[in-house]
Amino acid sequence: MAWLALFAAGVFEIAWAVAMKYSDGFTKLWPTLTFGVTAWLSFMCLSFAIKTLPVGTAYAIWTGIGAVGIAIFGIAWLGEPAGLLRVAFIALIVVGILGLKITAT
Repeated sequence: MAWLALFAAGVFEIAWAVAMKYSDGFTKLWPTLTFGVTAWLSFMCLSFAIKTLPVGTAYAIWTGIGAVGIAIFGIAWLGEPAGLLRVAFIALIVVGILGLKITAT
């Protein structure tokens, strides 16, 4: 259950980062509210996950999911560059996430 909560925390991290982008400096109501709710949900899921998972592992995976997710969002929806090196480094983050998951106790 902790791994599912950690995955959800990462997905909510992606959501709050996207909402922050669209909040225009927290001047737009709905994106700002979405940011607040999804940030709170992200931290709640993370706090549940670290009850049983090692905190360093959980935190690294949580931020990795968010980093990869928001990078992919930027490439797919915001027209950010998707050069070979950028995609390779995103893939390295994924490998790191998987490695941490595999080696977690």
